[in-house]
Amino acid sequence: MESQAGDLLKGKGLRSTAQRRAVLAALQGHPHSTAPDLEARIGVGEDSAGGLSRQGLYNVLEDLTKAQLIRCIEPAGSSSRYELRVGDNHHHLVCRHCGRVEDVDCTIGAAPCLDPVENKGFAVDEAEITWWGLCEECQDHTAASDPMH
Repeated sequence: MESQAGDLLKGKGLRSTAQRRAVLAALQGHPHSTAPDLEARIGVGEDSAGGLSRQGLYNVLEDLTKAQLIRCIEPAGSSSRYELRVGDNHHHLVCRHCGRVEDVDCTIGAAPCLDPVENKGFAVDEAEITWWGLCEECQDHTAASDPMH
């Protein structure tokens, strides 16, 4: 991932720093990570990749998001989450109980996926959809703890 991350960064006109490569590597296999998740994975301070500070982590996340190397999602009432899956038209399922987030491919495939009843003069190019509910594990836990079942 290290050399691939460097190539991705350079392809977007960003310097390939140890901190940026560390964040990209920490997201590999861990979609929907929060900044604290990444902080725990990478480390902050002297023990981190290239001495990455907490503020440095947020700066890197902002840079990578602006460059469209990562995507930031912000489910209502939840911390911002980051993922490597960018450039496609996917949406998310969020569990109201445990906060688990899962990707859902768009059934249409092409953005914006939904059209508003009125566009109010906007040129709509994207629709972000979040479905809320209970994941299977939380449903099972809720059913097991409900004396009426």
